[in-house]
Amino acid sequence: MTPLLLLPGMMCDARLYAPQIARFSAERAVQVAPVGGHDTMAALAAEVLAHAPPRFALAGLSMGGIVAMEILRQAPERVERIALLDTNPKAETPEVAAARGPQMARVQSGGLVAVMRDEMKPRYLAEGPDRGPILDLCMAMATALGPDVFLRQSRALRDRPDQQETLRTVRVPALVLCGREDTLCPLDRHELMHALMPGSTLTVIDGAGHLPTLEQPEATNTALARWLDA
Repeated sequence: MTPLLLLPGMMCDARLYAPQIARFSAERAVQVAPVGGHDTMAALAAEVLAHAPPRFALAGLSMGGIVAMEILRQAPERVERIALLDTNPKAETPEVAAARGPQMARVQSGGLVAVMRDEMKPRYLAEGPDRGPILDLCMAMATALGPDVFLRQSRALRDRPDQQETLRTVRVPALVLCGREDTLCPLDRHELMHALMPGSTLTVIDGAGHLPTLEQPEATNTALARWLDA
């Protein structure tokens, strides 16, 4: 059974995928690779590849999806199938890049919790009964990773390359999935990725924003199971 390699989003750890680990680890090896040790996408992808199985099914959410696209660029022969969740194939816009400077300055001055609370967490999730606990988990993951990871990840995201040409080369089973209410990586980005990858499947999860793995785990797991069996 092909191992499943999961890449978490910015300031997230394996807890982002707790429902998926519970669902799939009985049938295959499941590995969550950290994406906070370097400040370029190329170096982050190379680090993941250095510790990954020879071949694997690859799924990444948000920043994890961006790293996954760089892995596809560096070592397409090792990726048996690809799932891109709530992510973006384009380079960062000048407007978003400019906003990172003040964020990074606040974090360097001890304001990680304030940045996560005021600028990031409110944009993550759809309304729902689990919104509060999931936001609390997001804060716990961010504070556990700490400000140095935030700064490295911010630089990697700011300077990332466009990966649209990489996606045009994909010929393995591919899933593009997003929460319908994702405002960070909206539906049109996923429609673009779906169009770039011939034969890919586009799945939109109702009642979810940027983190469908936690907001709607059953629907997300159903889509991932179909992709793994394709």
